[in-house]
Amino acid sequence: MKRIITLVLFIELLGTSFFMAQFRTRNRMDNLEGFDKQQYSWGFYLVANQFDYKIVLDPKYGMSDDGLNNLISSKPSMSFGAGLIGKMRLNDSFDLRFEPGLQFVQRDLTFNTQKNSQYSGGTLRNKPFDPLILSDTDKVRVVKSTYIDMPLLLEYHGDRWYNSRPFFAAGVNYLVNLQSNQTSTNDNLQKIFRSTTHNFGWTVEMGFQFYFHRFKFTPAVRGTFFTNNELVKDNPNTPPYWASGISSAQSRAFMLVLKFE
Repeated sequence: MKRIITLVLFIELLGTSFFMAQFRTRNRMDNLEGFDKQQYSWGFYLVANQFDYKIVLDPKYGMSDDGLNNLISSKPSMSFGAGLIGKMRLNDSFDLRFEPGLQFVQRDLTFNTQKNSQYSGGTLRNKPFDPLILSDTDKVRVVKSTYIDMPLLLEYHGDRWYNSRPFFAAGVNYLVNLQSNQTSTNDNLQKIFRSTTHNFGWTVEMGFQFYFHRFKFTPAVRGTFFTNNELVKDNPNTPPYWASGISSAQSRAFMLVLKFE
């Protein structure tokens, strides 16, 4: 959360500095005056992202017996991405944007689920199993993902003030995880965490558009939230130390996006 607040403050500081610079300039000129009148325009963007899982735990295998402590946790890390911009002008206030890109992601899942050994005799949900003594490597899964992110966004922008204007956008995403391991026959017993390949979500974004002599620069803050459960359960003969402790896992991401058009 501190990183997200820092990103928002950075965007606000950049916008304020740009506005003040224009205000102090007596003979201001409007850059790229006809740029936004084009029916179609193109560009690219760079992203600093932070993906995390929103996890709903199984009350039996994912939480302590008293129900007060979570046994499974997710730790995000900062990563990066890049993509292309295709924009279609609808009218003076709205644009339709398609921004396909690649998002490189890493998350660490920690499974403090040794207490599940007490169910080795078998339950209604799990067959009997041979209990394991979980080592440090058994408790941690480094989940690496490469998402082909394909958001379709409707953008609303305010009136242009000299060489800048604010905007807000929202839309839907289709995301393909190239490292999902969904079809793998191995699972967490072989240290492979499996998730879904095809995913869906929604996105909101806000920021400022700045006009320079040769290009338009747009810093923005974006949030993307998956709507489907990405978890692929472990095989039936795998002890309930890992995926059995999770009811659902949905990605959520916060990003700093820098666009060039």
